[in-house]
Amino acid sequence: MSETLVIRLHPADNVVVAASRVPQGAVIAEERITAAESIPSGHKLATRFIKKGEAIRKYGQVIGEATADIAPGHHVHTHNVAVSEQRELAQTRPAFHLEQPAKTFMGYKRADGRVAVRNYVGVLTSVNCSATAARHIVEAAEKTGLLADFPNVDGIVPITHNSGCGMAASGEPYELLSRTLWGTAANPNFAAVLLVGLGCEVMQLARFKERYGIVDGAHFQSFTIQDTGGTRKAIAEGLMRLKEMLPEADRARRSEQPAGEIAVGLQCGGSDGWSGITANPSLGNAADRLVALGGTAILSETPEIYGAEHLLYARAQSPELVEKLRARIKWWEHYTAINGMEMNNNPTPGNKAGGLTTILEKSLGAVAKGGTSPLVDVIEYGEPLKKRGLIFMDSPGLDPCSATGQVASGATMIAFTTGRGSAYGCKPSPSIKLATNSQIYNRMRDDMDIDCGTIATGGASVADKGAEILDYLLEVASGRKSKSEELGYGGLEFVPWQIGAVM
Repeated sequence: MSETLVIRLHPADNVVVAASRVPQGAVIAEERITAAESIPSGHKLATRFIKKGEAIRKYGQVIGEATADIAPGHHVHTHNVAVSEQRELAQTRPAFHLEQPAKTFMGYKRADGRVAVRNYVGVLTSVNCSATAARHIVEAAEKTGLLADFPNVDGIVPITHNSGCGMAASGEPYELLSRTLWGTAANPNFAAVLLVGLGCEVMQLARFKERYGIVDGAHFQSFTIQDTGGTRKAIAEGLMRLKEMLPEADRARRSEQPAGEIAVGLQCGGSDGWSGITANPSLGNAADRLVALGGTAILSETPEIYGAEHLLYARAQSPELVEKLRARIKWWEHYTAINGMEMNNNPTPGNKAGGLTTILEKSLGAVAKGGTSPLVDVIEYGEPLKKRGLIFMDSPGLDPCSATGQVASGATMIAFTTGRGSAYGCKPSPSIKLATNSQIYNRMRDDMDIDCGTIATGGASVADKGAEILDYLLEVASGRKSKSEELGYGGLEFVPWQIGAVM
């Protein structure tokens, strides 16, 4: 009976995790304790007496400190735990080696040598004022059956946002948006892009094109609503431009490509107490396998590594990378402080209901998505990838915003873990969803691609799921639709990071 009640994650821990609801009075023989109260699934209970002010340890790391004395068998959560400044030292990891047989997928090799997993045409906007026109252009293309003659094009995707004006024409906010727009347009999964502006916005098309050396042609077209003569004429102009670009986009064909050409963005959302035990370590194992094949895994969400950053410092390939990551952490501490917030504001009510108590606990589980590979680079939001391997990209913890930056940096796929049931999808880079527990997988089968909850019941190991995730990623990369693609997600999930004043 007691073997299935709780899970111990590390010998040094003074808490264990309830494998399912633990009823009051249940005897947990291997821990020599009795549940003093009912403990929800995924939540923690004390394995020994914990004094007020003493560190709470999970994963062998400090996740907080007790705000009151906690007796053995009692619930350990927000009512008796607060964030602690204590940290465990991380051991520097030896060079990582993983024997992984060669794997391939059927992708699109672009003229510049990069490899795509989808063949989309995008309609992007420079400013929110052109968002409706862009959507009307795509809707008109769909209504007229424009794609019928171009079977090798996966679709036409409107990419709209709510910024582009009411901002300074220089500085960090402008740089972020400019970099995100160009990075998205340049993602290999777009065969061609139409950029639609209003005409008088801060994010001027002419300046944007000059900055990135863009010339209108078969793969890129642009115009403004004002120069075209209004909305109706802009829609007609957009359709004409798409007709010019589609034949070239349709020439793309899938061919066998090495798995190492894939760059996957690692995301977690709607996390629960199982995220750091099942799905996140499994995704980390898959990321290690991909890196071993020469591929790229992008870990992000800086507020959600807070408290676990020392684990990444220990894996950095150089002291310079440690300083780059430390600088981003300090930026976030300043950013939250001047906005009247603190880093521990991050765990959401849903996170806490699922068993996560502090940002430290959430971060330790979130970092598990990055596996055990060396950290080879630290980049800013939407900054182009320069290296292959495990990369850290600075971003907010808001999932659509973080994933938007990863796609702008060059992620051709997204892998997203969830315990509460996040509804998310991405275009142009397909997203797969990994359920942390079998209950949410069964309840939301139409949304979830893989059930990692079987790890908690002993039905699979982290390595088993890691291998399954990598194989599934390769299937989706080869053209299989993920669950979120089948549901039509991805057109509204473009969320560039906005900072600074709106003027």
